[in-house]
Formats: sequence, structure tokens, C-alpha cells
Amino acid sequence: MARAVFTTKPVPDYDDLPERLYHFPKTYLNQVLAAVGDWIVYYEPRRSSGHASSRGGRQCYFATARVERIVPDPFHADHFYAEVSNYLDFTRAVPFAERGSYYESGLRKLDGSTNKGAFGRAVRLLRDEEYALIWRAGFGHVIGLEPRYRPLPDIPEAPLPAHSLVAESRDHYEPEQLFETDREIVVQLVARPFRDRAFAAAVKAAYEDRCAVSGLKIINGLGRSEVQAAHIRPVEERGPDSVRNGIALSGTIHWLFDRGLISIGEDYGLLVADALSLDTAARLLPPDRRLSVPFNPELRPHPEFLAFHRERIFKR
Repeated sequence: MARAVFTTKPVPDYDDLPERLYHFPKTYLNQVLAAVGDWIVYYEPRRSSGHASSRGGRQCYFATARVERIVPDPFHADHFYAEVSNYLDFTRAVPFAERGSYYESGLRKLDGSTNKGAFGRAVRLLRDEEYALIWRAGFGHVIGLEPRYRPLPDIPEAPLPAHSLVAESRDHYEPEQLFETDREIVVQLVARPFRDRAFAAAVKAAYEDRCAVSGLKIINGLGRSEVQAAHIRPVEERGPDSVRNGIALSGTIHWLFDRGLISIGEDYGLLVADALSLDTAARLLPPDRRLSVPFNPELRPHPEFLAFHRERIFKR
């Protein structure tokens, strides 16, 4: 097994749904085969689509997932799908280079310049120690290493209390020493407490700590916000811990959404169940009955997850 980097654009060239599937040509079959059973990171390049002149991609690592298996594409010869599980967005998108150092050593030439040939490969194998560095940078807030920064004038959110499912076995540890072993990293990635913390931080950041329905935004002195992160497709229904499967909602709105008393249309219009009186809804919902979504389209709710909520949870 081997760690790897999977490159996918905001408007993918292939039939990608990073939360579940990565579509690729036979060119990369050996590299993806090596990653089966192991963890990968997703990378977003500068080009935002397949058009040669497109720009606007963030040039960052933005999520991690585990490769489960490879299946042939039934409609396109010499193409395959990698099925993934345990998808999790990083709390902070990680640039490919920071403080003069590249996270992937293979992206830097001996003279210090960027290896554009290596960058051009959509699938790249990744050393375990490089994966660990990207993991720590992406989840630094969740593991207590750094605050979650916000646009001014909002104050940063203090680092979450350092916590590890394996830390109790250590006589003494400092925050920067947590999760140093591969086993510790993997234990966290599959643990519900860690995933809940990471999902909540990523969704709150995407919505700038504001309820997408009521517009309510309350932040305390430590930078903790009142808003909650709601899964659109529930975890128990195989919903991923993806920002695109999440919405920032205040407590009461979250309760209504989870119980199917409100839902969201294809155009982000708010739907109200018959069981919820119009008088009650009028006091809770905005006059235009629309969801406020992130400015960045890549962070907005995905149509597949919204459709699941309307069809399986919403009480029409």
C-alpha cells in the first residue's frame, strides 16, 4: 500500500465526486492500485476546469480519504473509478508550498524551482512523512496546534483543546507531539469525535459562522460560535463529512432540518413541511425564503445530498 495525491478540479475533467469516487484513465492505474487500502489527499490545481486557459484553482490540498477498491468504467474503455471512504475536508486548505518548503519533495527540483512535469501528473505517490505533514497542517486547529483564522473584524477561534484517543497512554505530551505516529493519525481519521470536530470547523468556516437560514451570528470571547454544522445526508445514511454535505445552522433551525420540517430546493429555496405552521416558519425563516450559501461555489451544498434530504427526510 502507498499514500497518494489525487488531483481534481472544481469543474472536473472526469466524472469525479471526491466524497465517493475518483475517475481516472489507465495511465494512472498502477499508482492508484498501490493506494488501495491506504489514505490519499485531494489536491486542487490552478486550472479550475479542463479548458487550457482556465484559472482560479486554489493550488492546495483540501481533503483526505481512504481508497477502498477500483472498478472499471462501464462506459469508457481504459478508464476506472477509485471508490473511497472516510472522506474528510481539511479545516484549512493547505498550499502546496509554505514557508519556502514543499510538502511533496518530488515537486521541487534540485535548483529550488518547481518541477512542472511532476505537477502535471494527476496522481502522485506520497511518502508517509509527507502525508503526515499535510495532515497536521490541514487539521492544525482540530488537534490544538493553531487558531482558526477569520476575516477581520472577527477574532480568531482559539485552538480546540488538544485531544487524542491515544494520548491517555502517554505519561506526558505536548500539543506539537500529538499524532506523530502513523497509527495515531489513522485512529483519529476513523474516530467519530475527531471527524465531528473537523467537520464542524470546516463547515463553520465556509459559512463564516453565520446561520445559512436565519443569518444569526454569535461569537464568544474565545472565538467560539453559536452556529452548528448540520449534515444534509445524515452520517447514518452514508452521508460524508464533506463541506458540500453540510450547512451552518443555529440550534433551532438545525433541529427543524434534521426532522424534515424544512428542506432546500434545487435553487436553494427553503421548503416548509405542512406540519410546520406558516406562522411559526415566518418568524424563523428569511422573507425571501432562500438559503444563504458560501460565495465560493465549491463549498455550496451538492445537488445529490440536497436531493437525498428532500426525498428521504423532508416531510412534505
